[in-house]
Amino acid sequence: MCGIVGYIGEQEACQILVDGLKKLEYRGYDSAGVALLNENGIDVRKSVGKLKALECALENCVPRGHLGIGHTRWATHGRPSDENAHPHSDCTGKLTVVHNGIIENYMALKERLVSEGHEFKSETDTEVAAHLVESYYNGDLAEAVRKAARDMEGSFALVIIATDEPDKIVAARRHSPLVIGLGKGENYLASDVAAFLKHTRKVLFADDDTLAVITRDGVTLTDLNGNVVEKAAQTIEWDAAMAERGGYEHFMLKEIHEQPRALRETMRGRLAPDKDFIELPGINLTEDEIKKIDRIIMIACGTAYHASMAGKYAIEQLCRIPVEIDVASELRYRDPIVDDRTLGIVISQSGETLDTVVGLREVKEKGAKIVAITNVVGSMAARESDGVLYTYAGPEIAVASTKAYTTQLMVLYLIAMYFAQVRGTISPQRAAELRQALWDLPQLAEVILNDYQSVIAAADRYYCFNGFLYMARGINLASALEGALKIKEISYMHAEGYAAGEMKHGPIAMIDPTFVTVAVTVQSKTYDKMLGNIREVKARAGEVIAIAYNGDTGIKDYADRVIYIPQTEEIFSPALVAIPLQLMAYFVAHNRGPAIDQPRNLAKTVTVE
Repeated sequence: MCGIVGYIGEQEACQILVDGLKKLEYRGYDSAGVALLNENGIDVRKSVGKLKALECALENCVPRGHLGIGHTRWATHGRPSDENAHPHSDCTGKLTVVHNGIIENYMALKERLVSEGHEFKSETDTEVAAHLVESYYNGDLAEAVRKAARDMEGSFALVIIATDEPDKIVAARRHSPLVIGLGKGENYLASDVAAFLKHTRKVLFADDDTLAVITRDGVTLTDLNGNVVEKAAQTIEWDAAMAERGGYEHFMLKEIHEQPRALRETMRGRLAPDKDFIELPGINLTEDEIKKIDRIIMIACGTAYHASMAGKYAIEQLCRIPVEIDVASELRYRDPIVDDRTLGIVISQSGETLDTVVGLREVKEKGAKIVAITNVVGSMAARESDGVLYTYAGPEIAVASTKAYTTQLMVLYLIAMYFAQVRGTISPQRAAELRQALWDLPQLAEVILNDYQSVIAAADRYYCFNGFLYMARGINLASALEGALKIKEISYMHAEGYAAGEMKHGPIAMIDPTFVTVAVTVQSKTYDKMLGNIREVKARAGEVIAIAYNGDTGIKDYADRVIYIPQTEEIFSPALVAIPLQLMAYFVAHNRGPAIDQPRNLAKTVTVE
């Protein structure tokens, strides 16, 4: 989830690009760069680190040019470094590209290009795009980009400039955002309208598999076969601050809505509907090593710990490998039993959580192989693990985690199914059913996000209550704990998550008419038991919100309110249950008034013990 900006017109482009990147820095802050086209060629400047580093580098020598492109990076391939920072150029230096997205088949393309004599300078998938366009270029940049885009698999928003065609910018899009700003004698393009909103509010949103040729005087859109595409311009009514959040009032709400995209990105290259197997490049375990594993230890904190709870259920059910889960801050003090048949899985959005990294080292020193699940390329957890599986969620700005949680669940599901595939612990028919169900999850998440009025109505009813109790059984115990954590984090209300079977062992004392109970009652082998637990709450004058599958009309006889979600395999249900629970926390907090994106006393990354 990188940030792209471009400009062509009569003004000097550099400051316009830098100002645009400032508005997009929330999309990536590993490195930044700009490329300006002038009479001397393409002047590329880039720096590792936050945008301020690039600004400092430009202070005493500002590149000139009325046409340019810029980029702020969230690394997906290759560690953050000057070499891996965008923009990237071809062998001749006459073509320069910036890119947002993931080119899934970049290794195959790179091997082909190397065999043709191309020389690469970075570890990124993006540089493949520069050389691929070069390989097709014969004086028509648009046609070369069109051919290159047809070769690429995955997601991309590509923006390319060429010294031989100094009057245009060419861009192409598939699954990654790209918006064009229309001015008078000048035009803009970016990942988000925030980048150029102070210059123009008239925009074109490019569709998938669209190519755009942008000049000072206009924009031409075609599909990847060269057919002209007609697209009406729109006028943006948001203010600048709202534009950074994509029109949402808070980053948290925006990131909740980004989850279908994030889930799809995390599946890309690993799971596909036309393949009867799962691939996990990066896990760095041989099939023999996977078959040898007799125990797994998961190490995590906070929301990641709740993801590991769901992961435990999935792995044990599908792979028949015993799994322990450890709060990272406790692991090092209990001298865990670990040997070379143990696999450690560490889960951290940032990859820098100190307790988790220390736990990683503890288990690794005892002889275990380590696989990291993280969202940040080049983080400590990624560097110190034997294998790493990235959650391609993009930057998460709100302190309360949303899309990081569901993409961590996605990776854990993929691990469970991959291990089951290697170890032969589920039948081919069952494996096919699960692959299809997992592939359908992003679409089902979209269904929830298309209409959640029942969540808003419940939040309006209960935000003034004294507290929330969340109860569930089985794999959704993780959902109960995560739902309670979200309420605590951003609304500052008392909230508790617990196993419903434990209700009579203490939590039932909390129930009165001022506490609301959220019961996760999706279909499972414990469904009838959950109904019994709801009766116990109702008998004590408590109000109940049930999270249930569409079509479960009988639950209305038990709960005061029902929030419905689409049906999926029980093992995958936490990824869908999470969304209404996140929305509930958001709208309760919205009604109560705290700072939702930056709640008191909390930090996004905990780098101290």
